[in-house]
Amino acid sequence: MNSLTVNLHLMMASFYRPTPGRHKIVIEKKAFPSDIHAVTSQIIHHNFDPATSLVEVAPRDGEALLRVEDIEAVLAAEGDATALVLFSGIQYYTGQLFPMGRITAAAHARGCLVGFDLAHAVGNVPLALHEWGCDFACWCSYKYLNCGPGSIGGCFVHERHGQGHPDNNGVLSSPTPPRLAGWWGHRLSDRFVMGPDFCPCPGAYGFRLSNPPVLLVAGMRASLDVFDAAGMHRLRAKSLLLTGYLEHLLGAEIGPDNVRIFTPEDPAQRGCQLSVTFLRHDVEAVNKALLAAGVICDVRNPDVMRVAPAPLYNSFTDVFRFVQLLKDALCALPPVKRP
Repeated sequence: MNSLTVNLHLMMASFYRPTPGRHKIVIEKKAFPSDIHAVTSQIIHHNFDPATSLVEVAPRDGEALLRVEDIEAVLAAEGDATALVLFSGIQYYTGQLFPMGRITAAAHARGCLVGFDLAHAVGNVPLALHEWGCDFACWCSYKYLNCGPGSIGGCFVHERHGQGHPDNNGVLSSPTPPRLAGWWGHRLSDRFVMGPDFCPCPGAYGFRLSNPPVLLVAGMRASLDVFDAAGMHRLRAKSLLLTGYLEHLLGAEIGPDNVRIFTPEDPAQRGCQLSVTFLRHDVEAVNKALLAAGVICDVRNPDVMRVAPAPLYNSFTDVFRFVQLLKDALCALPPVKRP
């Protein structure tokens, strides 16, 4: 339903309900800008100040990645005043896969609700949202779900929140938790009675607002059929090998004097993405040379290139050819002086 940031706002309308004693939102430092915009505007919308209500968990000095024990330490220190923990599943910039179950357990232990932005995790790594116990999650589908920019997003709500209150006749009537409601979230059995009272569908369906665009749903259906046929766990097994092969070739063919990988070395702490910096060359010049050679990568300021062999349609030959083209580009480009 909807798009990613719209869904985040809808979920926060239900799950971020601050009080004077519990009003903070905990998020990772350098989260995707749209997430920061969303949580900041929610804090302001509730008449709190982001300067005191927004807690950003940062890596240690000199490090690029967050340590899970540091996340837990922040939750232990700030949890009693925290209304919501909102983290990425995979950090868009570094490619770090966060231990979502562990973060959820630490947050729940302090009485906080927990949501995840899975934009870079859905279709990339196996997810067990129900088993992990997170309260909600949102995602887009134009990355690893292959549906293109502007395609329809998705939402998960844990079943403990999505059932509604039964009335005296055992019928679901008022929703739990409070939500922004729309006709498409009304239960199907009497939706077309067109009554004024909102009776939600059970589960995440009850958080829908409007009829989704048919063409976008068709694209999503086609993509998910392919994922069903391939199997997420088989895709993950191939992904671990593909990205490991890419990591090996970058070290063997390009060398640590030319490129630094700051995505976690542990395959269990990353998806298919490797985030790299070039130590002797300008990243924009490298990207331009790769584009000219027919390779599409992605640059994020100030100096990061994200390289992501997607197991559904990339091969080991693709990875090998990429590294050879990268090697050719670096050899042809003049080095730059670093401060």
